[in-house]
This record gives sequence, C-alpha cells and structure tokens, in this order.
Amino acid sequence: MPSRTAGKLCPKGAFLPPRMRHYAAVSAQIFAILERFTPLLEPLSLDEAFLDVTGAQRIFGDGPEIARKIRAAIQAETGLTASAGVAPNKFLAKIASDLHKPDGLTVVPNDPAGIRAFLAPLPVGRLWGVGDVMRARLEAKGIQTIGDLQRLSLAELTSLVGKGSAVFFKELAEGRDDREVEPQRQELSVSREHTFDTDVRDRDEVERVLAGLVDDVGRSLRRLQKFATGVQLKLRWQGFETITRQKKLPRPGADDFVLLTAARELFAREKLIKPVRLVGFGVHGLVSEAGRQLALFEDPGTRKRERVCRTVDAIREKFGDHSIRRGGSK
Repeated sequence: MPSRTAGKLCPKGAFLPPRMRHYAAVSAQIFAILERFTPLLEPLSLDEAFLDVTGAQRIFGDGPEIARKIRAAIQAETGLTASAGVAPNKFLAKIASDLHKPDGLTVVPNDPAGIRAFLAPLPVGRLWGVGDVMRARLEAKGIQTIGDLQRLSLAELTSLVGKGSAVFFKELAEGRDDREVEPQRQELSVSREHTFDTDVRDRDEVERVLAGLVDDVGRSLRRLQKFATGVQLKLRWQGFETITRQKKLPRPGADDFVLLTAARELFAREKLIKPVRLVGFGVHGLVSEAGRQLALFEDPGTRKRERVCRTVDAIREKFGDHSIRRGGSK
C-alpha cells in the first residue's frame, strides 16, 4: 500500500527511506549467481526471475536439485534466503515460488492430473488476470477455488466472463502456459518517483526533490552503460490527478547536467495548480555507445561532463550518497 496510507493506519510506525542503490547492487549479485546455471534468464524485478534450466540438467542435476543449489549459493554469498518454484512452465513456477515464502521450495508435478490436483485447492484469485473485481464476480457465483473453475464447462465460464477471458482462464486452470522464457529483455526506460509525506506547495521544494531523482536516474543510466534520447516529467496533484510531460534530447546523453537542464525546462512550463503529491523523472529511448550517433560538431564538454558524473558516482559508491552533493542542495 502507499506509505501515506500505511502512515494513517500505523501512525507510530517507523518509516525508513529506501536504499535503491544498495538493492540494485545486491540484485546484481543474485542475478550473477543465477547466470552461472543458465543463460536463459528472464528478469521480472530486482529480486525475481524466470529460468529455463532444461539444457543445464546434465551439468547441475534436475530442476529441484538446481533450485536447491541456487538457493544455497544465494544464502552463502549474500546471507539472504530465496524461495523457488520448479514447474513445467512460467505460470506454474510463479505460483509455486509464492506458496511457501520465505525460504521455500515448491515442486509442481509434471503430469496433467498432478498439475490439476496441485492447482485445485488454490484460491481462484491466484490465476493471472483475476483481480479484485473479477474475483468478486466469480466468488458471487460460487467459484472460490481454481478447482471450482476447472469443473465449469467453457460455455458456462463464457457466460460469466466472456469468451476471450474464459479460454484464457480455462487454460491457466489446467496449468497450460506455452510462453517461453525471454532472456534479458532490454531495458527501454529508467525512472524514479518520490511521494511527499504531505502535499507540497513550495515550487523550490519540488524542484529540489526533482534534482535528486535526476541524479538517481543518471547513475542508473551510467551503470547500464546506456544513453537516453528523451526525458519525462511526472507530477501528481492533490486528489491524484496526474500529468506527464516529455522532451526529446538534442543528442543521446547520460550526464546529470544535460538531464537536469531538460527536467527543469519541463518543470518550468508547469504551473503548480494544486499542491504536489508526487514528482517523478524518467528517461526513455535508451541506446548503447555503439548506437549513439553524435553530431559532427559535438559539444566539447559532453565527454568531460560524463567523466565528472562517473567520478561522482564512484565517490558516492565508496563513501555514501551524501559524501558529495550538487551545489545549492540541502
């Protein structure tokens, strides 16, 4: 839930700022471990991924044995526990990995009858695409579990949810999912957001936070060794009305000076019509060095600014985020 909501429910709670750079560093450790076992790795988030280990079994053992080895390596090298689901496809593996957290290992049967039996007692809300509204509609008709849905004919289910959804849900209820693992989907954008504890009317305060978000996005870009071709500003007003504004950069860039200039230009065009609840900044259209087409008469300061930013990154990595700051920051 949003921290604002949690704060109202638990006013004496201790709320700590996230450490995204630290999380990203540990995530890189974990993904390096996963890559030892298979190159067929599809990241879902900082701490979750699909792995296709079909071709690795001659070296590392069967699926459950590989899962045990991965979990042991993560524990030994990072001190963290990890949950895993071993299954014939992505849908079943995802469900299995969630069943016995934390530090759980769940193995799904391979045969159709065993798969049906595994899914049958689970709440119908476990199916992908069954959100709160759909779950309430199904439960109102007595469909509480996946087993209840398995027993419906396609025609019966179609009358409740429509043909397209009915076919999709029946496939999942039987444990069928033919999607392949998609290795290392290319990062197409990077963004950061900040929700204020109380809605802010002070333009300078919003811009100060925006500058910090630009710094974070810039560090992530340089860590990915990518360059942005466009930037985006996001503002959410009191009342949750949200606007986004975009700008194309004159040439692909990854230095904080260029990114901050573009962010300030977008922000300067917007009147703060209401108190600001959230501000966000992102970059998109990422390209690599090889795909970066620089102008014939490149700004001679471009490379120098990038070197400065990478030096600042290194200092912050070693001495902490607050060891070196932008002039004028608090």
